[in-house]
Amino acid sequence: MHDVIIVGGGPAGLNAALILGRARRKVLLCDAGEPRNAATPRTWGLFTRDGTPPFDLRAQGRADLERYETVECRAVSVTEAAREGDGFAVVLADGRRERARRLILATGLAQDIPEIEGFDTYWGTGVHPCPYCDGFEVRDRPLVVYGRGHGGSGLALELTGWSRDVTLCTNGGDDDLSEKDRERLARNGVRVIETEITRLEGDGTRPTCLRFRDDGSTPCAALFLMPFSCSPSPLIAQLGCELDETRSVVPTSEYEKTNVPGLYVAGDASRRVQFAVVAAAEGAMAAFAINAEFVAEATR
Repeated sequence: MHDVIIVGGGPAGLNAALILGRARRKVLLCDAGEPRNAATPRTWGLFTRDGTPPFDLRAQGRADLERYETVECRAVSVTEAAREGDGFAVVLADGRRERARRLILATGLAQDIPEIEGFDTYWGTGVHPCPYCDGFEVRDRPLVVYGRGHGGSGLALELTGWSRDVTLCTNGGDDDLSEKDRERLARNGVRVIETEITRLEGDGTRPTCLRFRDDGSTPCAALFLMPFSCSPSPLIAQLGCELDETRSVVPTSEYEKTNVPGLYVAGDASRRVQFAVVAAAEGAMAAFAINAEFVAEATR
């Protein structure tokens, strides 16, 4: 019986394991090694580590855990999870079964990349979900938003802080874009193209042009996907976690608690902004809350 099982070895999971290790809790961290940012060359916006490659960050995080003898890291995915008594039981991909008093899901999200030619080719190098993470490197260049409705409009307007050359592409869908949104986009110099997209072209390293069904095109130094085009881990549904209105993230309460007693969700799968530094902080908060619960139980 572990004190805590952590599923996911990104910033949230690694920092949770670090805090719990320092609190001398018995921890099992399971990580499949398939992060959403695997194709991303650099991690930006992380204090003292701005621009560090994602896998270097993860390697350093695992190395930091080596001094804590109560923390075990396994390179394995978790295929099943369930409440069992007052704790949890998980099944690993290698067939082993483990139990813990508390469970932290730091699984992140699986990006649903639109099935348009070129989008997957430039995922992480020119197709991005977050302008805060990747907007600075393409500042003052032609930027494109792939999205619809108020969410697509909001992302396009947000990008005007990085470039005044912004285009919102709805890929043939225009029903959800209100007149108010259209007026605001026009007022701020954002073009709207509603024609169906055929492909994203580039030089093999970066995108350069987005082409449309009517043979039209627009320059594209980077393309940003409308928020919430992601899928949560199947473990979240297995455990009975509530999801927000987007069906993508978990609406956690204070200290990353979920509606399931003893279950915490930290990192990109929770409700807050999806920054590496925020994910790490959420992992720390979940670890703090769990250790406080253990102390309270032991000292009643």
